[in-house]
Amino acid sequence: MKIRIAGVLVAVFSMSTAVLTQQTIQPYLWQAGMARSEVGEINVFRRFPAERRTQVDAFYSGVLALPVLPATAPGGGQMIRYPVGPSEVKLFPTEMGPSNTAAPGDILGMRLLTFFFADEAALTKRFVDRGLPLPRFQPSTAHPGSTRAALVQDPAGHWVELVIVPGASATALARFEIGLAVADVARSRAFYRDVMGLEALEPMSNSVLGATMHGFRHGSVTLRVWAGKTGGTADVQTGGMQYIVWNVSAVNDVAVARGAKIDRPLSAPGQMRTVWLLDPDGINNYFAQYGGNDNSPPRGR
Repeated sequence: MKIRIAGVLVAVFSMSTAVLTQQTIQPYLWQAGMARSEVGEINVFRRFPAERRTQVDAFYSGVLALPVLPATAPGGGQMIRYPVGPSEVKLFPTEMGPSNTAAPGDILGMRLLTFFFADEAALTKRFVDRGLPLPRFQPSTAHPGSTRAALVQDPAGHWVELVIVPGASATALARFEIGLAVADVARSRAFYRDVMGLEALEPMSNSVLGATMHGFRHGSVTLRVWAGKTGGTADVQTGGMQYIVWNVSAVNDVAVARGAKIDRPLSAPGQMRTVWLLDPDGINNYFAQYGGNDNSPPRGR
């Protein structure tokens, strides 16, 4: 009797483990029908030298014309928050040394942010009005509907891609992309597709960057992965991704079952619970469950 019961228990445990190891994190990200988070759904964060704060904010809010939230907004503080559609670009002023200004693919890590614009002339004028070097736009068809694109550096030296989509509506432009230069594309694709469960897109050739990029999308945010310089050094502290979730314990369970590398373990219950994962190159994928987000079924918007 005891052996038979033990055998049943082992079988049940094995079946449960097998199911869990096939799951992904995607079901615990924001889904259609859930209440909108006040702090974004999939956010990107970048750190920059604190002494460049005025210039950095003027670039993102003035030149790129991104809306900016007051520091008193939920989840605010020292960081500068720019909502783009349902997600956010979050910039953190820190006491760090000069930013690494090497070419985007020469350093491994979160190296590029891509924004979309309908009017190239209006965007260029904002560069002129502020005395900044003009973007060198060139023909590009890497993104649907796009005609031209350019790479520029913000006042902290971080790389930004500007993509022109003529005639696009404000709603169609309310998105951004996050570019990751990685050591092993196949390994990174397996993480973002099979562990994260993001929607895999067809590879695209980015002539401005000079690379083939592999896309992974959830909602209005797309991650683009491309092969960085062979033997290149890594900068995984400057930027990463933040995901607002409604069940961070479930995210942790999937991460453990799938063997993902946990950088900061699941925090104790409280106002905000978090777990920090690292992708194969050590880039932060940070999951946060705020006090207003619980484990209840999806609610109407």
